[in-house]
Amino acid sequence: MPTGTPVIQVSDAELNDLRARLRATRWAEPWPVDDWEAGTDVKELRRLVAYWASGYDWRTHEAAVNALPSHHADLGGTPVHYLRYDGEHPHALPIVITHGWPSSVLELTALAERLAAPSRYGGRPEDSFTVIVPSLPGFAFSPQRPTLAGAEQTHDLWHLLMHDELGFRRYAAHGGDLGAGVTSRLAEAHPEAVVGIHLLAAAAPAGYDPAGLTPEEETYLASLADWQAEEGGYMHQQNTRPLTLAAGLADSPAGLLAWMVEKYRAWSDSGGNLSSRFSDDFVLTQASLYWFTGTISTSFRPYYEYAHRLTRRVRRVEVPTALALFPADLSRPPRSWAERTYNLTRYTRMPRGGHFAAHEEPELLAQDITAFFHGGA
Repeated sequence: MPTGTPVIQVSDAELNDLRARLRATRWAEPWPVDDWEAGTDVKELRRLVAYWASGYDWRTHEAAVNALPSHHADLGGTPVHYLRYDGEHPHALPIVITHGWPSSVLELTALAERLAAPSRYGGRPEDSFTVIVPSLPGFAFSPQRPTLAGAEQTHDLWHLLMHDELGFRRYAAHGGDLGAGVTSRLAEAHPEAVVGIHLLAAAAPAGYDPAGLTPEEETYLASLADWQAEEGGYMHQQNTRPLTLAAGLADSPAGLLAWMVEKYRAWSDSGGNLSSRFSDDFVLTQASLYWFTGTISTSFRPYYEYAHRLTRRVRRVEVPTALALFPADLSRPPRSWAERTYNLTRYTRMPRGGHFAAHEEPELLAQDITAFFHGGA
């Protein structure tokens, strides 16, 4: 696809249909609970739905999305969309950065800009990267892979993109959430090409002796179990019966927004105030991308595929690995836990930020990635 070709063009009829659905929302009967106690706060949801229906300017954001440096590649018959930010230095290190859920490449643009042109943000040109930001298959601009079993896994597609399509003999990688898993599998499968990886989450070890756990690791696993019990319902549904959920979210924009916005608030360093980390326009642009591209259903596939062992497990990553942990993220494993799976050479606990670190704290994240790959570690 030539650079500058629009990646999304929503018709007036589609836009009018969305607004009509929002205005005709059939609201659930309220409960006698406070705010976010039992799920998405209906007052906040009603406010956002009203703005989405009448005040939010999709056309402005559609133009901004289409102005991004978009490209498409055909990787052995699998189309993949990606953004490319060329580094300002002629010997910039190539890096592929991968988003998670419920996200899109839009979440990574501020990080990509800082990595590609550090001199604009007080850094050195020689520390720049050529940044490749692919859309995960089934997320907005990349179609889902054609089959559940037997198709190229995402990490192998990324290697085809970086090595075969773009011609990078050696490259770096970064990811959080689902992107951390893709990045880990990429490094494990292609260590000859991946110079190192930078992660926001660590894969659990393939096996371990519970009797050999440190007290810190025991505390961590107990906190993880508590989180699963309190917050993990979404994952269990997406792991087991995603299409039941998808039927409702693909039909109701208010329902789609409720499902997403709860995660933006709960997983970010927002202190319970969604607007402290995300503008209304950012949240609604992400929701609009899922809505107009019809990809909320296909965005659940990585959960189902992993739960049903259609995605390979990470066993041991030998390339140099950095792990950056943000205080409001979903889990913050101790260093010894990550070292069971990775050749961990950098471990950073960040002072602020959460699960959506590339959007919440792009400067902190860019500095840590730069320090790891360009020295100063």
